[in-house]
Amino acid sequence: MTQPTIESVLNENRTFAPPEAFASDATIGSMDKYQELYDRAAADPAKFWAELAESELHWFEKWHTVLDWQPPVAKWFDGGKINITYNCLDRHLTTARKNKAAIIWEGEPGDSRTYTYAQLHREVCKAANAIKAMGVKKGDRVGVYMPMVPEAAIAMLACARIGAVHSVVFGGFSAEALRDRLNDGEAKLVITADGGYRKDKTIPLKSAVDAALADNAAPSVTNVLVLKRTGQDINMAEGRDVWWHDLVDAASADCPPEPMDSEDMLFVLYTSGSTGKPKGVVHTTGGYNLYTHVTTKWTFDLKETDVYWCTADVGWITGHSYIVYGPLSNGATSLMYEGVPRPSNPGCFWDVVEKYGVTIFYTAPTAIRAFIKMGDDLPNARDLSSLRLLGTVGEPINPEAWMWYHTVIGKERCPIIDTWWQTETGGFMLTPLPGATPTKPGSATKPFPGILAEIVDLDGNPAAADEGGYLVVKYPWPSMMRTVYGNFDRFRRTYWEHIQPKDGNYMYFAGDGARKDKDGYFWVMGRVDDVINVSGHRLGTMEIESALVSHPAVAEAAVVGKPDDLKGEAVVAFVILDGGFEGGDDLAKELKGHVTKEIGAIARPDEFRFADDLPKTRSGKIMRRLLRNLASGQEIAGDTSTLQDRSVLDKLRGGA
Repeated sequence: MTQPTIESVLNENRTFAPPEAFASDATIGSMDKYQELYDRAAADPAKFWAELAESELHWFEKWHTVLDWQPPVAKWFDGGKINITYNCLDRHLTTARKNKAAIIWEGEPGDSRTYTYAQLHREVCKAANAIKAMGVKKGDRVGVYMPMVPEAAIAMLACARIGAVHSVVFGGFSAEALRDRLNDGEAKLVITADGGYRKDKTIPLKSAVDAALADNAAPSVTNVLVLKRTGQDINMAEGRDVWWHDLVDAASADCPPEPMDSEDMLFVLYTSGSTGKPKGVVHTTGGYNLYTHVTTKWTFDLKETDVYWCTADVGWITGHSYIVYGPLSNGATSLMYEGVPRPSNPGCFWDVVEKYGVTIFYTAPTAIRAFIKMGDDLPNARDLSSLRLLGTVGEPINPEAWMWYHTVIGKERCPIIDTWWQTETGGFMLTPLPGATPTKPGSATKPFPGILAEIVDLDGNPAAADEGGYLVVKYPWPSMMRTVYGNFDRFRRTYWEHIQPKDGNYMYFAGDGARKDKDGYFWVMGRVDDVINVSGHRLGTMEIESALVSHPAVAEAAVVGKPDDLKGEAVVAFVILDGGFEGGDDLAKELKGHVTKEIGAIARPDEFRFADDLPKTRSGKIMRRLLRNLASGQEIAGDTSTLQDRSVLDKLRGGA
């Protein structure tokens, strides 16, 4: 494995202190308070998390062991009895939150619904009883393949209430990808809809389920529960398929929560590897409940009056942790939106902010770069004055995109939380606390209290300041993944055996290269696979991309390496231009000069490919390994089930 020693460091020195008015009212309002929490957690992590588990969550029975750590197996709050839906719903019903909005939902065609905590509790209980009536028992796996509608969250919560294990598959996945996930998890039931709405189109879902189940290709599935969303014609297989409105609407609203062991499985969520079949990431109940609760509360500085909007889909871990479980456990109002910016309404996100008075807005760098390309007029035409906190998730954010977000959307008054974490971690690992942490554009700043993160070499030795290395976590945390479903050896090999400290201790390796500056701020450089070795100099693709995006002509960039006889690797830049600019030799020359000025001649791209779009996962991450295949003239290799639009590859290949 290549050591990601980042030898050229993007010159980013801007620092933004938390606004005084924000800090004065924040739950954690100073770096002294952050440091006190961090030091206390580092000195005795088990005690730190135990105190929070006792004060923040409801337990039916207390645990006998806070942490049983047999590397790489962790058991948190062992022996404790808990149900995550009790913490997300029932305990709020004895307070004023009973009639507070739990979920506000806006549909793409303009329909909308609001569920109070009392109403959501009722719907979850009805759905839970319906699922039980279909023969699902505690421990059974349930596939959820839904559009972005409230029933998707209700289905997840209903499974958790009865102890069934949900496995949500994003509604944009193909029938083949769905089948693979249903088979790997041995799902007994699939919950889906006739279809959904996305980008002004009606998307079929039930037909994909039919294709996935055809010819008994997923033999564990015995029933399909179908929500009517779009009204499109679908096939209903007799004896297998049941309408949601026939079964759920008639079910009893009385469903006591199943007491779960803290380490009982809560869900399996699949994440793609670069090769091989997707990995079923297993999360358990008690530790995940605690960690998503506390990170939501502190990182978003939640207030009782907040209208909180995470723009992710519930099919991703961000939707699990920070649309459903984290916000609801805190009694927050969580907004769900079915749509995305689209030809009929490119400014729809800002319409939603204005309509509902959104106070916290959490989205992806990919979306922010798309907003920049659309121009400032769209957000400037809306009233965004309700916003008090902005967030970013999914990949490192380019400093210039951060600055646009800060000035155009936040009007220089909203702190920005740049969060780094993964499906596997369950919750935020690196993040500013908005009332405490001075922020630097492009940096995820510092570890959350209780997270012992470090930058190391292959032997586990700490890297020097501004020296690139491997981003690791040195001690277990409550929401860490427990295994890869059905494949513990893959779990151990993938996450725990890359770094080999001489003392024999285990370190969780995230797969990302990073550096830590003299102030202790972490700068995530991207996957270690995304480090380019040019004439012996190792360059982080993120730095070159950030340099390119800082040029006014560039809306988005992805940089990869391709084999070069002279240099070892040559730098190839795939670039999406801002409106009004045209690609060509003159612009390529100008961009080469710009990168040379920003980083140095060693980072200057050898080749530019101007494009209308880049291959991205359905959660918006650029699939750089596919770009490496294209740049090198190779066949596309590895798992492509998460690819959003295959036509993008064809266009890039045609222009190569």
